[in-house]
Amino acid sequence: MRKKWLMNVITLAIILLLATACNRNDKEQSNEAEGSNDKPAQTEDNKVDTSTLPFEVTNEGDTIQGGTLQVGLVADSPFKGVFSWELYADVYDAEIMGYATNSLFVVDEDFLITDKGIAKLDVDANNNKVMITIQGDVKWSDGMPLTTDDLIYPYEIIGHPDYEGVRYDDDFKNIVGAEEYHEGKADKISGIKKIDDKTIEISLKKVSPAIYSGGDGLWGYAAPKHQLESIAVKDLISSDVVRKNPITLGPFKFDNIVNGESVQFVANEHYYKGKPKIDKVVVQVVPSTSVGEALKTGKFDLTSEFRANQYDSIKNLSNISILGRSELSYSYLGFKLGKYDKEKGENIYDEKAKMNDVDLRKAIAYAMDIETVTDKFYQGLRVRANSLIPPAFKSYYDETLEGYHYNPQKAKEILDTAGYKDTDGDGIREDKDGNKFTIRLAAIAGSDTDEAIVEYYRQNWKDVGLDVQLTTGRLLEFNNFYDKVEADDPEIDMYMGAWGTGTNPSPAGLYSKGAAFNFSRYVSEELTKLLNNIDSEEALDADYRAQAFRAWQEYMHEKAAIIPMYFRTEIIPVNKRIKNYAIQYGNVTELQNVEFIADTAIK
Repeated sequence: MRKKWLMNVITLAIILLLATACNRNDKEQSNEAEGSNDKPAQTEDNKVDTSTLPFEVTNEGDTIQGGTLQVGLVADSPFKGVFSWELYADVYDAEIMGYATNSLFVVDEDFLITDKGIAKLDVDANNNKVMITIQGDVKWSDGMPLTTDDLIYPYEIIGHPDYEGVRYDDDFKNIVGAEEYHEGKADKISGIKKIDDKTIEISLKKVSPAIYSGGDGLWGYAAPKHQLESIAVKDLISSDVVRKNPITLGPFKFDNIVNGESVQFVANEHYYKGKPKIDKVVVQVVPSTSVGEALKTGKFDLTSEFRANQYDSIKNLSNISILGRSELSYSYLGFKLGKYDKEKGENIYDEKAKMNDVDLRKAIAYAMDIETVTDKFYQGLRVRANSLIPPAFKSYYDETLEGYHYNPQKAKEILDTAGYKDTDGDGIREDKDGNKFTIRLAAIAGSDTDEAIVEYYRQNWKDVGLDVQLTTGRLLEFNNFYDKVEADDPEIDMYMGAWGTGTNPSPAGLYSKGAAFNFSRYVSEELTKLLNNIDSEEALDADYRAQAFRAWQEYMHEKAAIIPMYFRTEIIPVNKRIKNYAIQYGNVTELQNVEFIADTAIK
């Protein structure tokens, strides 16, 4: 679900930890006629050779002074406007905040924290401690200095007893004293100590390799305590300092917000890397169905994303360059197997859940003709996923995993053996007790092709005798979808979405017992053990951790609580008035360095 996805106009510092924070929907669907039962034709000759998509572009011409970067935020719903890294839960808000990020760390091409950011990280693995030190004199966009109080305050927000966000999880509980503070037994987090105005020390219950990618409870953003501390934590999400006038550390600062529609930023003269070369950034919502035409007419210089199934509409445009890279994300099909207990802050697995039959789930996976959908509608920009680890994480992704290939005959055999049989001869299988059996699917409405691809998969399932109906009888608007999925709405048996993983490959933030993002609600002692192994002290050994990742991937395949659907190639259209632009992980053009060779976007 999530999303997303990630941000293609910012540095890797900005996408650090975005994973555990963002849900994205897989919005690209087919353009097959609604209700068609025909198998889409293969279009191998029309596939994009993704290896030829460049990481960077340089446009010749004299640089002009200033200018406004016009960005299209591709969304079919209004953004929520929660501009706080600690509180937001919407990928669109995250993409907007990327222009004014409060990120402390910068990561390299292997997604490991470097010393090139606002702060540096020193790890004392032997004593389970880390030191975070502010480098140089850094100021907020209002001119106030960044201090260690601003580094500590986010932890106090997330750990607070009144915090209702999703980031207080098993990872956060790794901080010594976090649980006592959250339960109201202590007035501060004992494991976080202010050494001086530049340095804090954090004591952890364990230190694993995840710490070097922002895991183990490490929080990668600062929060302006001088602006926030007078507001109760429970009131922050609705406050003006979050909704209307947040101050930031990023290259740009908020200037004008039109709720749900657009945000204008102006250059931050206090930015620690220097004032940006352009004057403004305007981020404006654009529907997915309109973005191709908007790029053609020069309305936008960049877009937050571009959907693979619309590639044909821009591939021959002369006013843009198309860059590409492997996304830190995957699309998936999830099954509802329990509930989330907000009071306890943990997922509760229900052995009596309707979809708690591993054979049923595997049959559903084998019945999906994902290969044909990716070939025809995504032109090679999406491929069938075999794992819940994106290939960009080369040390941990295992390409030898088989995954679930399209095999309807195998799906039928599994269902027969499991006891799901068509007892009344209508072509639809009953449940094991001979009762009518309907599965309710939640999926997101987006582009004008979303319904057709979902209908194609519904036909796949019907072909093996399964009746799959849409939750509420139609595709769901983005925010409504997430409201229902997060609330474990009883109308949902399974759901389609996507995760943006961020730069930390550890799956604990998505699949652990205490992870609010574990939307399937599947938990087990074995799963907990496997997740703990990935982020254990023993996993400081690279080979041990690689094997731990492999074991977890195999387990998730066997239990089939989450079915990986697509790996994604991110395509990034760049208007040719931008002087230089690069997107390779570890070598991304930073926003303060964006320059133009023309006053307006080239048409």
